[in-house]
Amino acid sequence: MNTPQTNFNINNIKSTFLRSIFGLQNQHLPIWLMRQAGRYLPEYLAIRNKAGSFMNLCTNVDLATEVTLMPINRFNLDAAILFSDILVVPDAMGLGLSFVENEGPRFAKTINTISDLNTLQTDNIMDRLQYVPNIIKNLKTKLPTNIPLIGFSGSPFTLACYMIEGASSKNHSKIKAIMYNNSDFMHQLLTIITNSIITYLNAQIEAGCDTVMIFDSWGGILTDRDFLEFSLPYITQICKSIHNSYNGIPIPKISFTRGLNHMIGNIASTKVIDVIGVDWTCNLSYARELTESHTTTNSNKVTLQGNLDPVLLLVGDKPALKKQVERILHDYYISNNESLNNLIFNLGHGVLPHTNPDHVAYLVDIVHDISMNFKM
Repeated sequence: MNTPQTNFNINNIKSTFLRSIFGLQNQHLPIWLMRQAGRYLPEYLAIRNKAGSFMNLCTNVDLATEVTLMPINRFNLDAAILFSDILVVPDAMGLGLSFVENEGPRFAKTINTISDLNTLQTDNIMDRLQYVPNIIKNLKTKLPTNIPLIGFSGSPFTLACYMIEGASSKNHSKIKAIMYNNSDFMHQLLTIITNSIITYLNAQIEAGCDTVMIFDSWGGILTDRDFLEFSLPYITQICKSIHNSYNGIPIPKISFTRGLNHMIGNIASTKVIDVIGVDWTCNLSYARELTESHTTTNSNKVTLQGNLDPVLLLVGDKPALKKQVERILHDYYISNNESLNNLIFNLGHGVLPHTNPDHVAYLVDIVHDISMNFKM
């Protein structure tokens, strides 16, 4: 990554996760998992019942802290990710978020017209999201010093999908109708969301997050041209506008767009995104090839993050799991000048709900063990 000029010596970093982003050597490859704190953990289910609702869990400082720490306490993971939800931002804008059992998120209000834009409550938005920095501050007093905390937000386009559709959608017909028939309105909405995300992520960084990630979960529903108009420019604006460093310490930015791996070169060309998530449908060698023309030295090399198929972790056949880990590492190693530098092991999407925690423990351990046989 492009490290800002500060008095901070990155060589003193103890975190394997951050060292990989900075292109530094590690003894083993870092690994963390999207949705590593969630429904597959029995202790999570117990605390979710105690909270009474998902939003109660997200907004309670002590409970959200406890859930974030659960996978760190159980597994030998190399990073923690804040327990929250991407939809807390539109909820704070006044759309009324709820989670319906077996149906997922739902908003009481939707945004479909110019007059709807005027109802969005964006002034002093952190007053309604203050529980998030409070959770982060609490976490930083409890996390081991070598375990960094990842903050996050949904991308503007992904949040717009929910704000327009009102819930999850199979074909996203409402947002696409607006996008194609009223692009000016679409850009107005995306700008409003972008500005709120900048405020939100800066607050996370100021509270103590070591890095932030943007989940472009629905970017893959777009054509290449539409992605370059309605998603990537707004992600780029966020990464340009949030803190590049805080208290003299560099703050890496991670972006993950599911379903558009062939656009990784375009994402890398922004030169403001330090880590690019790769889903399981793409070989890391191809992803590295797409980024190579945009980087020249390890000091500004994009780190890749991924990309085991979550279903393989779910089915839990240990020989098959080990074989696929070896394939992923070898594929990256050969394409990266025989080095595992600038790689973070993860899934190609989140941990699936019925995954056996023992499978997660096995995966973490074999990634550490196998990677030690490679040059770092």
